[in-house]
Amino acid sequence: QVHLVESGGGLVQAGGSLRLSCAASGTIFNFDTMNWHRQAPGKQRELVASVTARGNTNYADSVKERFTIARASAKNTVYLQMNSLKPEDTAVYYCYAQILGNGYWGQGIQVTVSS
Repeated sequence: QVHLVESGGGLVQAGGSLRLSCAASGTIFNFDTMNWHRQAPGKQRELVASVTARGNTNYADSVKERFTIARASAKNTVYLQMNSLKPEDTAVYYCYAQILGNGYWGQGIQVTVSS
């Protein structure tokens, strides 16, 4: 069984920064990919950033050059550094991991950016 636990969310003013963490626990030797998704009220869940086991990263256009995804494989942890935050970044952020072909979601964490 794999569990993903997010931390680091909260309230921040526009232009500020937050760092989200996602720690995976369970019988894990490595992951295929770990992603951050987000869902704003009334909108569909969208992919924000992803990182593969090889370290390849991908970002949504709306967060490029503001967000950075990084991983610490030894700890099965992925981070999302969010800089220059905007009110439109307000959403529930979800961690997702694909491990040996199976997908797992975290419970989500709220990020609120005030104007």
